Amino acid sequence: MSGAFRIADKGRLTPAKTVRFTFDGKTYTALEGDTLASALLAHGVHLVGRSYKYHRPRGFLTAGSEEPNALFDIARDSARRQPNVRGPVQEVFDGMKAGSQNRWPSLSFDVGAINDIVSPMLIAGFYYKTFMWPFSAWHKLYEPAIRKAAGLGVAPTEEDPDSYASRYVHCDMLVVGAGLAGLTAALSAARTGRQVIICDEKPEPGGALQYESGTTVDGKPGYDWAVAAAAELAAMDNVRYLPRTTAFGYYNHNFLGLCERLTDHLPNAKADGPRERLWQVRAEKVVLATGAIERPMVFPDNDRPGIMLASAARSYLNHYGVAVGSKIGVYCAHDSAYEAAFDLARAGVKVVAIIDSRPEPGPGLAEEAKALGITLHSGHTVIGTKGRLRVKSMRVKGGGKPRDYDIDALITSAGWTPSVHLFSQSRGKLAFDAENERFLPSVYAQNAVSVGACNGTDAVADLVSEAVAAGGGFAEIAATTEHAWTGGMLGESDDAEPYAKAFIDYQHDVCAKDIRQAVHEGMASIEHIKRFTTNGMASDQGKLSNMHGLAIAAEMLDRPIPQVGLTTFRQPFTPVTFGTLINHSRNELFDPARKTPINAWAEAQGAPFEDVGNWKRAWYFPRAGETKHDAVNRECQTVRAAAGVFDASTLGKIEVVGPDAEAFMNLMYSNAWSTLKPGKCRYGLMLREDGYIYDDGVVGRLAQDRFHVTTTTGGAPRVLNLMEDYLQTEFPHLKVWLTSTTEQWAVIAVQGPKAREIIAPFVEGVDISNEAFPHMSLAECTVCGVPSRLFRVSFTGELGYEINVPADYGLKVWEAVFERAETFGACAYGTETMHVLRAEKGYIVVGQDTDGTVTPYDVGMGWAVSKKKPDFVGMRGLKRPDLVAEGRKQLVGLMVKNNPRLVLEEGAHVVADPNAAKPVPMLGHVTSAYWSEALQSGIAMAVVKNGHKLKDQTLYVPMPDRTIAVEVVDTVFYDPEGARING
Repeated sequence: MSGAFRIADKGRLTPAKTVRFTFDGKTYTALEGDTLASALLAHGVHLVGRSYKYHRPRGFLTAGSEEPNALFDIARDSARRQPNVRGPVQEVFDGMKAGSQNRWPSLSFDVGAINDIVSPMLIAGFYYKTFMWPFSAWHKLYEPAIRKAAGLGVAPTEEDPDSYASRYVHCDMLVVGAGLAGLTAALSAARTGRQVIICDEKPEPGGALQYESGTTVDGKPGYDWAVAAAAELAAMDNVRYLPRTTAFGYYNHNFLGLCERLTDHLPNAKADGPRERLWQVRAEKVVLATGAIERPMVFPDNDRPGIMLASAARSYLNHYGVAVGSKIGVYCAHDSAYEAAFDLARAGVKVVAIIDSRPEPGPGLAEEAKALGITLHSGHTVIGTKGRLRVKSMRVKGGGKPRDYDIDALITSAGWTPSVHLFSQSRGKLAFDAENERFLPSVYAQNAVSVGACNGTDAVADLVSEAVAAGGGFAEIAATTEHAWTGGMLGESDDAEPYAKAFIDYQHDVCAKDIRQAVHEGMASIEHIKRFTTNGMASDQGKLSNMHGLAIAAEMLDRPIPQVGLTTFRQPFTPVTFGTLINHSRNELFDPARKTPINAWAEAQGAPFEDVGNWKRAWYFPRAGETKHDAVNRECQTVRAAAGVFDASTLGKIEVVGPDAEAFMNLMYSNAWSTLKPGKCRYGLMLREDGYIYDDGVVGRLAQDRFHVTTTTGGAPRVLNLMEDYLQTEFPHLKVWLTSTTEQWAVIAVQGPKAREIIAPFVEGVDISNEAFPHMSLAECTVCGVPSRLFRVSFTGELGYEINVPADYGLKVWEAVFERAETFGACAYGTETMHVLRAEKGYIVVGQDTDGTVTPYDVGMGWAVSKKKPDFVGMRGLKRPDLVAEGRKQLVGLMVKNNPRLVLEEGAHVVADPNAAKPVPMLGHVTSAYWSEALQSGIAMAVVKNGHKLKDQTLYVPMPDRTIAVEVVDTVFYDPEGARING
């Protein structure tokens, strides 16, 4: 048997398909397709957890993802365990181990329930008042206990063995919700040939059609129509139907995050492959068909196990074939509760009484209740319930002496709240529907439309026509229903006893009187009330409690609800596992090392590597018996005397293309680009808005509308991000497209006096003579028969070329070039040699010789700032008084006096007088320091206060064991005339 409360011939599950699972160590049976909630309810199990603060017994409240109470620890084995899983969402699978949470030593006897007894001391805001001086001095006593008690579930300690997947996809239309509205909109769009994605968090389609008994669509029962519609959509090539998939976040530019649960419902033997998949969707249009969430009634002791929403009881009955009790009471302020009561009564379940807080129900409901033998009390309220671990009775008041009814379940409904969470995440603006006391979508910020109940559309016929229009207007669907929803709100009664609790936020134990207390203590904004009481701050994010808290606050403040405000709906809509968000980014892929096409060759040569950003770069190439110092000296000498071959593939590369590319470059860089002709290069300097250096690199102009931009190795992502940011926010009128091409090009730099001779036989399609192809030239040609972009540029001060070839050909071209280079006495060199060579020429490294507070003028590069351009990023920043004032730190060269073989330490302070009174005033610090084999001397660069005016003067570098005298010199130490670069 799958449970004593399973009703024969009810529900849509197959009785022959059974599974076994455990809850708190006890074994139960269920039907395949059951949720953990429906399976336990089938066995009469209502007590499933304890509340966060008071540790009160709690049971199932809903049948959906808005569930605040029934949170379980779900395990397949010791490693595959997840806390805080919502029971109405988790499907039962064979062998599942479910455990209750937040209790000790057992669920039925929880020591933490003492909090409920002392609850008058734990009022709203008690933590703000209690944990202040002088009690704050006792934090060593109470803090460990509080930390231990905090939270609900227990985080797993073992590494997660499951895998997760991720997909990016574009579509014409994304439909969120596979109820009547969503399916209708999807069909309407799909039949026109549009690319459609439709997702729903439930395993089956239908939404409210799963539990409604009176809706028919195209002459079929509503749920049967939904199944057929979903099957039609799934069979279409232009449609992707995603059940068990939650749209958890709606971001800018119609970008949404979806979480698909792939194997959480499967037994271990079948749960192969990724557990969950993250879908990152960019849609031209978004249709939100997210439905509405039923509101519970607020009354004293409304949180006992066995008290749940009417729609939940109806869903468990009509979809799962489970009665939530044998003697059921109904308390409502809305007509939809009657439908649940009638369905239960027709199924043979005793409905003790319907208590309606309104003067009278909707048309015809009283007559139908009478025909079914259900007692109806209009204008009455439930003022309390009894029952320690499950509701046993309800007390009803209405015009006379209160009366008690024996019950084992109580279903409630105070109306419906449109699910506007995703709409609000999209930055849409809500408007208050005063007649029905609800917020509805009003002003859209993106290309989206809300249809159905989430848009306040109650009548099903209107819902269908609205959805058809949203999808394109081509579907012909007719729907009828026995009733239409009406509005409703709080239905709250006064507390019957001084310490009785009428809960609005079930998970955080926030009561109606907590909201009142917050107002009494001066809270007038709903955001302040939320934080003072923690209402809506639980994992359900106030899906059931926000409107109740808002209504109570508005009543206390004597203001209309819109004037009190509305709390912010944030991502995610429901909790998302870390595994889904991280997906492949684990272990080696968490922060993956990036390797160039030449990396394997460098490894084979025995090169050690250094990390530059995420890139692995060959540091130097030692020969037998060589130290690092020996190898770098040899490489430096070889490059200056003959040539060196260097892997520069890690340079950031961005393609800037479009009719306004030149205008865009003029705005993004401090120097001018209008005078740069195609086939030529220019050093580019990028500033921040405050005028400080942000990045630099050589830029080649391939055509009037195309630039090949290089950036520093570690700067490519942030430079592209900055460009995109400005293009989309400040310069949206410019027709420009940006493409990252860093990985697409392998770059082989050949530097040295013999560089031209080395590459000449491989280059076809361009004359690389000094006259035809001078320094800072660019040509598209072939190298080794491979399409190439050849730059004549240098970061060493020597004659140099950078060969850009498609990455797939990088290693072969490198091997061919290097084989010839060796015959000229050349060598491969690494990043350490590159730094020495560039320092000898005074070339800066952004991030090493700059620190985010350096301007072009500070490093002697005022020539890179255009005086003719009307505007560029950073232009106004450069004019700030502080940036043109005396006393700024400026880049200079340093040479050690008296001991040229000494190399300064990078980061060492520079002072004018080491004997000055402490604290000694610091003028600056050393940014780069190396041994120069060419100069047979140590060299250094430093940023020093007023450095440009201190040339030829002596400064000092104090060290722990000595003070070093240094002379301030120019930053160009080698070949100051620049003759070698033009060779």
